[in-house]
Amino acid sequence: MRIGVVVNPIAGMGGRVGLKGTDGKVAEARERGAEPRAPDRAVAALSALGERAPDAEIFTYGGEMGADEARSAGFDPDIVGEPDGNETSAEDTRNAVCQLVAASVDLILFVGGDGTAVDVAETLEEMDAKIPMLGVPAGVKIYSSVFAVTPEAAGRVAARFDRVEEREVNDIDEDAYREGDVRAELRAVARVPVAESLQSSKQLGGGTVESLAAGVADDVEAGVTYILGPGSTVGAIKSRLGFDGSPLGVDVWRDGEMLARDASEAEILSMLGERNVIIVSPIGGQGFIFGRGNHQISPDVIQQSEVEVVASKTKLDGIGVLHVDTGDDEVDNSLRGWRKVRVGRFERRMLKVE
Repeated sequence: MRIGVVVNPIAGMGGRVGLKGTDGKVAEARERGAEPRAPDRAVAALSALGERAPDAEIFTYGGEMGADEARSAGFDPDIVGEPDGNETSAEDTRNAVCQLVAASVDLILFVGGDGTAVDVAETLEEMDAKIPMLGVPAGVKIYSSVFAVTPEAAGRVAARFDRVEEREVNDIDEDAYREGDVRAELRAVARVPVAESLQSSKQLGGGTVESLAAGVADDVEAGVTYILGPGSTVGAIKSRLGFDGSPLGVDVWRDGEMLARDASEAEILSMLGERNVIIVSPIGGQGFIFGRGNHQISPDVIQQSEVEVVASKTKLDGIGVLHVDTGDDEVDNSLRGWRKVRVGRFERRMLKVE
């Protein structure tokens, strides 16, 4: 099996520092102390691949675009090209895909977010190449259905697949996203391995959550620090608590006062108290409660907090299980299992976290 690997090493850097994406924001992300997360996730995926397909041949670009990660995972990769300059770009990704197509790989395993998925899919389409692609989730926003649910799952799927199907590649306007406006656009349709461990496309619809928000507000306790995640469901809770929160960011609230709006990981950590409660809602259609669009709620924040999951009944009707992908195996394992999800003022529903 010949696997082509493309890593976008800057993908996801804007997440924990509150930038909601890295497009055009790399320098600002670095200034805020952001650290790359894509390389580690690439190594995790390739290590899982190596465990199941140790004889797989890896073809990739040099340095952080795949060669370094492949070697860290125990492979001796074939280098098909080098990035142009110190800071990688979308053009580097597209050039890498062209070289991997020329190398006749069986699958392109890419590491990044929706922007990277668009670069890979559009290049394959322009070349009329029928090579399937599979995403290792590393970006802040992941609306496409071409990604595995975790890096390890991506490695397992890449090692053993025998069928492909067409799936959507979506992207959103990051500038509008930072202003609270979600503008999703179908950019391509790609061939992807058939597997249960792939995520669905992000659904933008939702149901009424007024009674749910009222129930959360009724249960608020003095002295407790509340970390409220993004989305319309939690947004209704913020409104019920009497403050104008960030629709797509993470806000911190305690004793009737908003301590931070659209907070970064560092800001959240600095405001934690003796007791902290994270309130999050799963992404419609996908079921992720951590690891998609709320990287500011990092493993360090989660380890110091209780977690309350809220969702409308309508949203849960389209979700079989919940997912977590924080990048920390210990934290992910602590979150897995059966969990009560608040669906109304008093009602709760049991749902499994995987």
